[in-house]
Amino acid sequence: MKEVDIAVIGAGPAGLSAALACGKSGATTLLIDFMDAPGGQLIKQTHKFFGSERQFAGTRGIQIPSIFINQLSQMPNVQLVLGVNASGYYADSGVLTLEDGGKFIKVKAKRVIIATGAGEKALAFENNDLPGVYGAGAVQTLMNAYGVKPGNRVLMVGSGNIGLIVSYQLIQAHVQVVSLVEAAGRIGGYLVHAAKLRRAGVPILTSHTIVRAIGEETVRGAVVAQVDQSWQAVPGSQREVACDVICLAVGLTPLVDMMWQAGCEMKYVPALGGHVPVRDENMRASNPAVYVAGDAGGVEEASSAMISGEIAGISAAVSLGFRAQDADARLALLKSDLAAIRSAPAGEKIRAGIMSAMACGGER
Repeated sequence: MKEVDIAVIGAGPAGLSAALACGKSGATTLLIDFMDAPGGQLIKQTHKFFGSERQFAGTRGIQIPSIFINQLSQMPNVQLVLGVNASGYYADSGVLTLEDGGKFIKVKAKRVIIATGAGEKALAFENNDLPGVYGAGAVQTLMNAYGVKPGNRVLMVGSGNIGLIVSYQLIQAHVQVVSLVEAAGRIGGYLVHAAKLRRAGVPILTSHTIVRAIGEETVRGAVVAQVDQSWQAVPGSQREVACDVICLAVGLTPLVDMMWQAGCEMKYVPALGGHVPVRDENMRASNPAVYVAGDAGGVEEASSAMISGEIAGISAAVSLGFRAQDADARLALLKSDLAAIRSAPAGEKIRAGIMSAMACGGER
């Protein structure tokens, strides 16, 4: 049985930030991830972040993990464990089970920060199982992590920030984005990203969706159609688009299996991507030993994930009696930064979703 003060599950932007905050406080910290390299979604984000310098404005996402790791490696009280899966949490005993190949490791942690991120949603349409139909995250991984072009002509489905950013990255990789379709009546992501696509000549079709993938062994085209206010295809609006890749950027859903296992109070909040844990403003769940950070608490941007991770890390450490320097002032600043990120018009749904997830939480 390995005993630590705090275990952080997930070494993406939220988990890295949480572990660093825990380490700075002096708490013995175990940072766990099933991948062989830390960073989560950051390892494929080649674009520069914008916003505050505190959230790495002007730095490319792929550069951020090494910044965290350089700092964590200098902390003897922090251990990073990669290639190991956190497979179970037992709420009655507070024991966390890790799976390392055929070996199981038990960890007794006084506090657990769950930063497991989110998974891609699929979309139901005819022939959606053809080779050539990808999630946007898979396309981004192929290009930015492995240098592999997914195809030559891509139809992008979804205009959230992921769809917009991946579309531009496809163009940078000399892949043609033949069109971007969005079922809603307006673009879902930041207009600054959409403007780049428009300048590159990519048609953005709002109130449109994919009806069918064309092909037998692989994708060779798609049928798109306009949709009405009831999300039904408008008769006579269908048309074919020649493409060899259909890229789905239709949202993410929080990965919260560990939260259920921990007996946390959960709430279905569509604006946050699905079921999320009820939490207080310090990211503490209804199980007082458990904190949530990043997309596991509701799908947002990497900057928000890093802020929520640091909030969770500081709060978990303080709850154990560790006093990070100027903890109260730092928490106030982080919460102000988070409110500023969510204050944009595009953050309206997020704000409402967060308020809903905190409705029964209160201060713990």
